[in-house]
Parts: sequence; C-alpha cells; structure tokens
Amino acid sequence: MPRALLLVLDSVGCGGAEDAALYGDAGSDTLGHLAAACSAGRGDREGLRRGPLRLPNLGALGLGLAAEASTGIFPEGLPPLPFAESLWGYAVERAAGKDTPSGHWEMAGAPPRGAWRVFPASRPSFPPELTHALIAEGGLPGILGDCHASGVDIIERCGEEHMRTGKPICYTSADSVFQIAAHEDSFGLDRLYDLCGIARRLCDPLAVGRVIARPFSGAAPRFTRTPRRKDLALPPPPGNLLERLASAGRQIVSIGKIGDIFAHRFTGREIKRANDHAHFDATLEALCDLPDGGFIFTNFVDLDTNFGHRRDIAGYAHGLESLDARLPELLAAMREGDIAIISADHGNDPTWTGADHTREHAPILCFGPGLPGGPIGRRESFADIGASLAAHLGVASPAQGRSWLAPNQDL
Repeated sequence: MPRALLLVLDSVGCGGAEDAALYGDAGSDTLGHLAAACSAGRGDREGLRRGPLRLPNLGALGLGLAAEASTGIFPEGLPPLPFAESLWGYAVERAAGKDTPSGHWEMAGAPPRGAWRVFPASRPSFPPELTHALIAEGGLPGILGDCHASGVDIIERCGEEHMRTGKPICYTSADSVFQIAAHEDSFGLDRLYDLCGIARRLCDPLAVGRVIARPFSGAAPRFTRTPRRKDLALPPPPGNLLERLASAGRQIVSIGKIGDIFAHRFTGREIKRANDHAHFDATLEALCDLPDGGFIFTNFVDLDTNFGHRRDIAGYAHGLESLDARLPELLAAMREGDIAIISADHGNDPTWTGADHTREHAPILCFGPGLPGGPIGRRESFADIGASLAAHLGVASPAQGRSWLAPNQDL
C-alpha cells in the first residue's frame, strides 16, 4: 500500500495571485524576488551566505519551472532545466485571505467556508469589549500594544514595560489573528497559555482564525522569542484529507505546527521540535517507521516566522538553501510507491513592504520513486493537493479538489 508526505515550505509563494491587489500585494513574488535580490548581492551576509540563490535539488524537481509557469519569469540563479524530476505546477488559493490556516485547510481539501475577522490597522486595533473582557477574566492590570505589529519589533519596543508592569503584549496583523506575547519567567508560560485560552473563547464569536501565544525570554535590549509558541485555531471544516485518512484507520504523523493549525483534530501523532532542521529530522524518523497507507504532514515555519516577517533576505535565502541541501536524505528514505508533495500555504516576500504575508500562488512539486516528471499546469485550488494525496492513498476524496493522479483526470 502506498505512503505519502506533504511538506509545506511555509510562505514560499511563487508569484502574486490575480487578486493580490485586494490585499495590497500586487507584484509580490517571494521566490522570484528572493532570487533576483540574491543575484544582485542583497542576499549576501558575512559568515552566512553569498551569491545567487542555490537550490539545486528543488530546481531539479522543477521549482523554477513552476515559478515560471506562475509568473512568466524563470527565477534567477536556479538551474534552467529542460525537464524536471517531478510533476510540477502551481496552485491558486480560493479561500479569502493569506493566512496559514486557510492555506493549509485548502491544501487538505476543505477550505474555510467564509471570511474571517481581520482587525483594523488603526490604533487601538481590538474592539474595546474584547480588550475589557480579556483584562477582567485574565486578572490583568491592562495590555500593551493593541495594534498591528511585527512580533520581533513589538517585543523590542514593549518588552521592558511588560516585565515592569505585568501587562501582556497583544497585537495583530493583516491575518485573522490575536497574538499575545509574554516573558516566560516574569509572566509565566502556563499563565500565558491560560490567557490565550481565555482569548480563544472570547474570539470565537468574532470568527478570528487564530490566537497565538508568543513566549519570549531574555532582558532588554536582547529579548528572544522561544520555540514554545502555541497556536489556538478555529476547528477546520469537515471533509478534509486528515479526516478521510483517520476514518480509514490510516496512521497520520503531524510535524511542526500542523496540530495547532488543525485544532488537533484527526492529526494523529504530533511532533513539535525547535526548528526546521529538527522537523526535517523528525520527518525522516517518522518515514522510517511509517506503515503502509500512512501519511506525514510537515510544516517548515522558520522561513516565514524568522525571515519573511522580518524582511530578512539573507536569512530567508540561507534557510531555503539549507532545506534544499537536505532533500537527498528524503529521496533516499522513500521507497517504491511513496510520493511526496512540496508546496506552500501563502507568500511572505522578504523584499516587500511591511511585515505581513503576501497573497501569492503556491508551487507544487510531486515526486517519488518511479513517478515520472512533467507539468500538471495551473491548479485552480490548493485543494487539488489534498485530492491528489487521497487518490494516491486510496481513501475517499476530500470535500473539494481535483486530483492530477486519479484515473480519467488529465495531467
């Protein structure tokens, strides 16, 4: 019986979507702009990396071809291959927004049913009744922030006052999210998690996609976010790939923040470690033990969190290159009948203005031992990924999506 993996390179979009202007993102292109910036020397950093973007393994799988199909421009520095070692193409997101859960849910074949609440960029951002209820129920002296902000920047600005006053730092972004940052020692990690649980309940009637605990440590001016982030998401719609697999009794392994994104529903064995390379290790370990019919779902979040939101071109390039260098390990661990799909949930162009995600197409690379390469073209929904995985694994199709692997569905 076949096995499958879905690996999400969080935020590695491949060109602005047709409706990107609605989100202020017309012209954004995470992969293309990253490659151009590296070729121009803007991705150089002493002791980290230099020169053009080097992605020999992703390039061999067709990443450059997928990006070219999306934008009409082949990314600078990627190997110009006449053919690829995978089925390659790109997908258009149909769900509204450019948020992590909407992208992942749609990839799993069950996109959100309606629009989520996004808080305004005015200050204060949060409705007074929400803020007052959080303060009262959380026993707080008040809150700091109450605005759109980059997580690193607002911790640097407000961290010292937070430690002095005990007021948590609450902020949001262009996504449907309520984020709470607090110091692990002076405020307490469990207390932060409890406060986020209160916030989740208060945000439910507002249709807010995620409440995120953002713990940090250290002292001014060098605060550091810790890996003990916790996402509290609304539950996903019924009929997604994970639900179909669980109903069929298949083993599911969720690595990184997948469990949080799907509200721990049908997510099987959950593994969360410190960084992308630790999650790559976990993926290889899980694949060694994965039984027939099993599925691994991994998110590599560092590209988004550590580099995209910070508009760190060199860091983003290095992070992507370091994951590329590990792909031969995955290929060596796969056996006949296995497939892996590499894609993205949205963009986060490190050359773009602001600090938010960007509304973009997602590349698709589908590969495995004995699977021929070739174009799958433009996919009209991220949900085609979930439908294709369901077809390969022999379970019922998810709620939406069209498989490029199922019989009678052309490539």
